Amino acid sequence: MELQAHDLHNEFPEYNDEIHALKTSDAHFQRLFDKYHEVNRHVVRIEVQAEVATDPELEDLKKERLLLKDQLHEMLVKQKAG
Repeated sequence: MELQAHDLHNEFPEYNDEIHALKTSDAHFQRLFDKYHEVNRHVVRIEVQAEVATDPELEDLKKERLLLKDQLHEMLVKQKAG
């Protein structure tokens, strides 16, 4: 099973400038960004079997990651629109 890179720069390469701008100017975005990457690292560690989790636990983490990604994407779209 090949793992996909889920960091925001890979997920949204068209928003690299906006990611940088929001990380430095918006504390809420920074907190969501940090939480997203924390959850993502946890998912990856489970997927590479460096950590153990049940299937429901892994699914819950993936759902949390998706929710965070959606929230971050919404903020990026608004930032790009100006």
